[in-house]
Amino acid sequence: MNQDQEPEATRRGASDTESSRASRGWWDRNADEYQSEHGAFLGDDRFVWGPEGLDEADAALLGPAAELKGRRILEIGAGAAQCSRWLAAQGARPVALDLSHRQLQHALRIADGAASEAAGGTDLVEADAGALPFRDGSFDLACSAYGALPFVADPVRVLREVRRVLRPGGRFVFSVTHPIRWAFPDEPGPEGLSVAASYFDRTPYVEQDGTGRAVYVEHHRTLGDRVRDVVAGGFRLVDLVEPEWPEWNAQEWGGWSPLRGHLIPGTAIFVCVAE
Repeated sequence: MNQDQEPEATRRGASDTESSRASRGWWDRNADEYQSEHGAFLGDDRFVWGPEGLDEADAALLGPAAELKGRRILEIGAGAAQCSRWLAAQGARPVALDLSHRQLQHALRIADGAASEAAGGTDLVEADAGALPFRDGSFDLACSAYGALPFVADPVRVLREVRRVLRPGGRFVFSVTHPIRWAFPDEPGPEGLSVAASYFDRTPYVEQDGTGRAVYVEHHRTLGDRVRDVVAGGFRLVDLVEPEWPEWNAQEWGGWSPLRGHLIPGTAIFVCVAE
């Protein structure tokens, strides 16, 4: 595909292999732009669960910050490892895993400029979330803020891998686009407030080049699907958080905006415990 040619957006099937390849390529190509556009909002060492701006420092979904010290924590789909850097500053021992080499280069860049050793003390691993390169039961907690799960064809495979590397009773908290958003156009303005598609259509969203090769893939699961996936992955769901849009947040981020955020949820956060 010519670099100036826009990919074609469509809805079609996409295998786990095709989805993984597309995600790696897309994030490697777009990491610079993503960090430039959203880096200030995400911060260098802040743990934000989604575009609404819900902060782990306030939400404590992984547990009280004081109890994170010494805990070994896996962040999946870490991007530039902002969340892991915040965990390190609390005294945790985080490992930031991402599929994208370029995203992890940004993690190294930020760590090199970190103001303290604790804020920069995060191990980085480049790997696929569906094949975690860790021993069984090697982590106390796991987290993922919009990482991996929206982009994989087989979320149960990822969940089972997370369950495998967690100790029994370990908590896994992950956020994804709220499933209801798939029924609405991905627009921040009034045009994004009218239902335009079936909520029950699970056909993946795919952007493909002129040869039909997927360059971006995102998979839709209904809310019920996500709950069933969690259970099939070996977890017990203990909470489902739907952050409300705060008054202080005036930014638009793709299809997220104050207009839509005050009317319909944009993020779903699943709080799970390993059985």
